[in-house]
Amino acid sequence: MKPVIFIINNLDNYYNNYYNILIFLLLCFFISSLIFLLSYMLIKKNSYVEKLIPYECGFEPYEDTRNIFNVQFYLVALLFLIFDLESLYLYPLVTSLLYLDMFSVYILLEFMLELFIGYLYIYKYILKKII
Repeated sequence: MKPVIFIINNLDNYYNNYYNILIFLLLCFFISSLIFLLSYMLIKKNSYVEKLIPYECGFEPYEDTRNIFNVQFYLVALLFLIFDLESLYLYPLVTSLLYLDMFSVYILLEFMLELFIGYLYIYKYILKKII
């Protein structure tokens, strides 16, 4: 009988923890809904000319905003993101360089070589066209 009572007590503690989380989530939902509704009800709704123009800076657009532009801008942005993320892969290796064996150092050098070859390829075929 004693083990059954122990299991029941543990289950009560287990569910009490979840009740606390449920109360916390309900409280968060209530407070966020209250803030949203109060901000919607208490604002002044004044529409004037400056608020109704297309841009907040106050300038009228010179031409249609749906112009065709070069896709290479996207390519440069994607390349920046790729090289930025690859530099994040280098950080753990460089910070623990004193504790690595020679195999890990060779892997680090090989990764740096791949990045450099990728950069040369990008510079030769893509960035030369833009610049």
